[in-house]
Amino acid sequence: MAAPWRAAPCRRALLMLLASQAVALVKCLEADDVPEEWLLLHVVQGQIGAGNYSYLRLNHEGKIVLKMQSLRGDADLYVSDSTLHPSFDDYELQSVTCGQDVVFIPAHFQRPVGIGIYGHPSHHESDFEMKVYLDRTVEQYPFGEASYSTDGAEAGQKHAYAPEEASQEEESVLWTILISILKLVLEILF
Repeated sequence: MAAPWRAAPCRRALLMLLASQAVALVKCLEADDVPEEWLLLHVVQGQIGAGNYSYLRLNHEGKIVLKMQSLRGDADLYVSDSTLHPSFDDYELQSVTCGQDVVFIPAHFQRPVGIGIYGHPSHHESDFEMKVYLDRTVEQYPFGEASYSTDGAEAGQKHAYAPEEASQEEESVLWTILISILKLVLEILF
């Protein structure tokens, strides 16, 4: 049996991890905030068994954003413009977090784009909801005053927008690691 003075740091660490989980839950509730330049095209809901794939085909042109929330379990997202059946072995873009998965599909991807939704084996079944957005923002290029748009907007209608892909990806990796550590700690304690 562990000495009482040794158990206190473990309890503090466990409480800190639980508090970080609460912060993540609050962020998930706020996750529906999307830029006004994004146009909602589709909402897809589904269920996927452990270790299985469900495939979708995207035909819309332009910059597309996929935001998928695992409602129960853990569904992961794989995207490809070279195969209609992407997997964890064959994909161009992916998001494999334990919560919200976001993938930014560039306008230059060849259509149709294959979307694979994978049910992580850590859960018997996973329920998900995926929202498909058209990103109508106009990118500003630093090496010229001309701005280019995929939706035919005039140059005078510039919107400054910098996707936060890198910070979201880093945050997703951090949360995945924290959740894994929490699972390990709970498994050891109980």
